[in-house]
Amino acid sequence: MHGCQASRQSAKLTRSGGNPKFGLLSFTLRGQMASANGHQHRQGADAHAHSHAHHAEGSRRRLLAVLVLTAVYMLAEFAGGWWTGSLALLADAGHMMADVAALALALAAAWFASRPANPTKTYGYYRLEILAAFANGVVLVLVSLRILYEAYARWAAPPEIERGGVMIAVAAGGLLTNLVCAWVLHGDHARDLNVRGAWLHVMGDALGSVGAITAGALVTFYGWQRADPLFSALIALLIVWSSWKLIREATNVLLEGTPAHINLAAVEGAIRETGGVEDVHDLHVWTITSGREALSAHVIHAHAVSQPDLLRALRAKLNEQFGVDHLTIQMETEDFEDEAFHFCTSGTACFRSSKE
Repeated sequence: MHGCQASRQSAKLTRSGGNPKFGLLSFTLRGQMASANGHQHRQGADAHAHSHAHHAEGSRRRLLAVLVLTAVYMLAEFAGGWWTGSLALLADAGHMMADVAALALALAAAWFASRPANPTKTYGYYRLEILAAFANGVVLVLVSLRILYEAYARWAAPPEIERGGVMIAVAAGGLLTNLVCAWVLHGDHARDLNVRGAWLHVMGDALGSVGAITAGALVTFYGWQRADPLFSALIALLIVWSSWKLIREATNVLLEGTPAHINLAAVEGAIRETGGVEDVHDLHVWTITSGREALSAHVIHAHAVSQPDLLRALRAKLNEQFGVDHLTIQMETEDFEDEAFHFCTSGTACFRSSKE
């Protein structure tokens, strides 16, 4: 035992020129560098977490403001639609009612997502935001289908619409309200799927208000009663189209699909091109919640490669090129590749490039 310790001490002294002071200095420097790297990594992680929390708090405030504005004007449009007999106004008010429910759902999901992770929810409640976005998309499609059905019935027998001027004024107020709400949510809708669902609701309402204004003008100045169901149907079709995109994106997240803005073959190529990497398999990239992507992979590397250095290089490259900052990489060598059964051995369960 003592002989082994002496041998190790001798080896350390030989590498540092035989001087114990240099050996101690080398060890100290390595320790300081490791400590500095660990400190920098923790600082980066803390900054990222703080930025995400700040963004989430801002999103919740915006959603609450939009919810209040939408609920107030929804009542005004219901009253205006009932008074004038306009389907376009009633459809827009019905859409706003769906918006109120959708915004409340989005706000609740955003609040739950801010709760910390626990042993049963190791990623926290982030996915509730995606579920809310999916539900909002489905509700929008159902509301639009109802509007299409009512528009078809009114096209066959258009009712007489009176007070066209009131119809235009109410719809103009709705358009102004929706534009304010869209401005409040602007910026977050591009990076947060939950907020995007709410933003699509608001933009659908804005289109509904434009349609109601146009229909009101045609009815008032030209007496064309079919303008009301016609514009209602056009608005409903536009809402179905935008909602389908939202449903498709939310479904891709729920299915652990590769994010649309990431090319998995390009990710594989970037890993393979990193110095010291010989191969990669079991590669997965998925979305935890809007703006937070994760990656896992098995990387086979050369024997002479330093694993910490390789991991640092991969982390920097994948974050810089693809924006992925949550990585789980299993390091392997050619003669010690993981022989245990893993998910991708089942054939078609995992992506396989043409190189394999």
